[in-house]
Amino acid sequence: MRRFYEIFLVLLMVLTLTACGASTAAPDSSGPSKPQTSDAEELPETPESEPPEERPYIISDPAIAPESGEKDGVPYVAYDGVVEHLFFHPVVAYPELAFDGDYMANGIDDWMVTAEEYLKILQSVYANGYILVDIADCWSEVPTDSGEVRMVKNTLYLPEGKKPLILSFDDVNYYEYMLENGFTHKLILGEDGKVWSWGLDPQGNAVVSRDLDAITILDQFVEEHPDFSPFGAKGCLSLTGYAGILGYRTNTDRDDASAAFEANRQKEIAAVKPIVAELKRTGWTFGSHTWAHIRLDSKSIDGVKSDMMKWMDEVGSLVGETHVLFYPYGGRLDGDDVKQTGPAFQWMQQQGFRIFCSVGIDSWSKCKSDISAVICDRLHPDGTTLRSSKSRERYLRFYDAKDIIDLNVRPQREVGWLGE
Repeated sequence: MRRFYEIFLVLLMVLTLTACGASTAAPDSSGPSKPQTSDAEELPETPESEPPEERPYIISDPAIAPESGEKDGVPYVAYDGVVEHLFFHPVVAYPELAFDGDYMANGIDDWMVTAEEYLKILQSVYANGYILVDIADCWSEVPTDSGEVRMVKNTLYLPEGKKPLILSFDDVNYYEYMLENGFTHKLILGEDGKVWSWGLDPQGNAVVSRDLDAITILDQFVEEHPDFSPFGAKGCLSLTGYAGILGYRTNTDRDDASAAFEANRQKEIAAVKPIVAELKRTGWTFGSHTWAHIRLDSKSIDGVKSDMMKWMDEVGSLVGETHVLFYPYGGRLDGDDVKQTGPAFQWMQQQGFRIFCSVGIDSWSKCKSDISAVICDRLHPDGTTLRSSKSRERYLRFYDAKDIIDLNVRPQREVGWLGE
């Protein structure tokens, strides 16, 4: 029986690590979904902490031009070009655990970057003139002459010479399989009131850090380079719900309805709320990735409704209203939301979703004409694109994969551009 279970886990990992997917022109890339069960001991409880002391953090709207045409001596100009969109999965904190030759190593190699590679990417996009904008500021819902409302692309007013960049982060849930494969375990609030990560190093020692997690690394980078985020934006966190959020097991469990389970769930809910509040205060936003990481391109409308109602109940209730939906596996609602607006898409739009994100080979977007919604694609820096010769060329406006990928820690697999 144990041998069957191990085979099942391998097959499940292969399926889930085909990620959020993309159009046929791009590799799938939403990475792992369902967590692998673990025999590891339960994590120690996070100490209760007081709400963070309020520190000034200014968030502004790039769609509003400065009154004088400049701000802090910097001229601002209208921008109507492409708004680039990059997305990541949780970053690998300890490559020696992630790439240890087990059945998960290649999947993690495909869909993740290491903490050091991620920092190099941030440094490169910053050097190439990109600045962060909030995805919600890039489109607005406006009335038409007929009295209906539709989404339209906003003109952004940016510091002269700068280009807008959206960042989003899928599966910021800290699934069980991550806990023993070189990732941080959860987000916590430090004594300074800031968001830190908590996890275990390869020797099993508890580590509290701001250098090992995508969220905290970006926080630090913006602190050091405030001109990277002149409007206060950070990124949009794309959350499922079946394993809780941000490393806290806030989810229900159909196999355990005990009072003890529910008491612990309520404790986790109470612990994550101040972290959500601090993230929102400092420029982070939240989006839905469905509750169970379901395929929206093939799920029945009843299945979609059931899953999303659970997400709204267990996740939306904690992170607040969101208008952004990130497609698991990149699978578009009703099979194709570009050529049609099917019943599932219409239902999602009725629930308040306006921005629908898939995955592709460029930062494409389209405001639908028959309904108030925008559909878009985003790019995926990860092992698949870092190793690919074609992808290296596509991503050169952001970074050169040759300068980013760390082949000393990754599995020894084919790299398309070696020798070029």
